[in-house]
Amino acid sequence: MGQQQLLLIVLGVIIVGIAIVVGINLFNANAEESAKDTLVSEGTNLGAMAQQFYKKPVALGGGGNSFTTSNGAPNDWTIPTNLINTAGGSWAETVGADEVVLTGTPDASYNYAWTVEVTVTPTSITSEIL
Repeated sequence: MGQQQLLLIVLGVIIVGIAIVVGINLFNANAEESAKDTLVSEGTNLGAMAQQFYKKPVALGGGGNSFTTSNGAPNDWTIPTNLINTAGGSWAETVGADEVVLTGTPDASYNYAWTVEVTVTPTSITSEIL
């Protein structure tokens, strides 16, 4: 009877250990997906700001149907200074007259090997995880 009880205890410890490892892996996967969702959400917000600049007349401080100075705007659209570095990561923009490409990089402390690329046109915002 003692051997059977010892075997059941060992088996129980093994099952609990496996459950803990699976739980840790699920937690890490969920944390990474959450980071992706956060950056996509931030990129969509920045894209909406860029579209707002595009559609606003130059006289009101916008781009006058351009993301650049090509239609007489005093400056190109840029990411607001306080939104370049966020809790989720950092952002960089590539601005063209009819398109803005935003690149979001997760915080280096997370060691994620992906980036988020948000393409903004006058009528659409498209996000892609690379």
